[in-house]
Amino acid sequence: MENKRTCLYDRHVALGALISPFGGFDMPIQYSNIQEEHQAVRQHCGVFDVSHMGEVRISGPDAERYVNHIFTNDVTNAPIGQIYYGMMCYPNGGTVDDLLVYKMGEQDFFLVINAANIDKDVAWMEQHLAGYDVQFEHQSDFYGQLAVQGPEAEQVVKEVLHLDCEDLKFYTVKTIDTPAGQIIISRTGYTGEDGFEIYGSHSYIQQAWDALIASKRCQPCGLGCRDTLRFEVGLPLYGDELTDEISPVMAGLSMFCKLDKPEFIGREALIDQKQNGVAKRLVGIELRDKAIPRHGYAVLKDGKQIGEVTTGYHCLSVDKSVCMALIDASCAKLGTEVEVQIRKKTFAGVVVKKRFYEKHYKKD
Repeated sequence: MENKRTCLYDRHVALGALISPFGGFDMPIQYSNIQEEHQAVRQHCGVFDVSHMGEVRISGPDAERYVNHIFTNDVTNAPIGQIYYGMMCYPNGGTVDDLLVYKMGEQDFFLVINAANIDKDVAWMEQHLAGYDVQFEHQSDFYGQLAVQGPEAEQVVKEVLHLDCEDLKFYTVKTIDTPAGQIIISRTGYTGEDGFEIYGSHSYIQQAWDALIASKRCQPCGLGCRDTLRFEVGLPLYGDELTDEISPVMAGLSMFCKLDKPEFIGREALIDQKQNGVAKRLVGIELRDKAIPRHGYAVLKDGKQIGEVTTGYHCLSVDKSVCMALIDASCAKLGTEVEVQIRKKTFAGVVVKKRFYEKHYKKD
């Protein structure tokens, strides 16, 4: 089966991007190099094509009740314009996906899901529609999406795209009417920097991309540095730090699971995990060497395997070899000495916090 392509695919090819499959799409991995693009976002401004992400609209009299049923966070009486991060879980507590829920109106929610999970997520949501008076619209084919990220993102969005964005606080959203149709803009991102995510028709997203690239104020960035950026600020990637076998509790994301809600799918399992503990926990590990730990490498304690690496890099912003790893909960305490097996050698490491670089969101 052929991979899909976003509305910006031809532009990526024209810019000389390295294209590779990701989540069922042919996506740009890098344009110049990952380090240069990474630093552009940390220091100035970068733009990502994230049109591969999925979008679902839930509206109608039972929209809030339905979203609360499938979502671990709590949208009860949420203010219009507020955004919530959380998970959809299986009854056993395993993760279907992590997602953003945008409150667009009193009975109107916009859900943003991961590209690799679109078909699975939509099927899961549709399985749980019975008994709810809602309209369910799968809108992934309509929307393109740009992420403009970095300390200069606000100026760039305002001055190059002429979008009024200063009033948006962190994790809020609004709609703006443009000649190319209505767009959705939110102060969100996946990089640990200030930034905006913009959803619009394919023609709008193409025009906006062209303007940003022509301005030379915004570095085109691929999914390679999107991963290094999200990793060093401790943000999870579905398939690595969250899976059908890794629950939000195991991943250290309990704060996004409102267990005092009357009900949601997976609630009882998550309550049990919180009360009785879990066998494995996600931790950060810092190596005392420059060797780079990669996904799937074994983590050892006293020569015995206690888990494995989920994501690892030589961290570009702090010059350390670090990883996130799922290990035995008994070894998850900060300061615990461990080793990571990299090919035929083992390298000493220590359990640290999962955030290796401080986030710089604009929250005031």
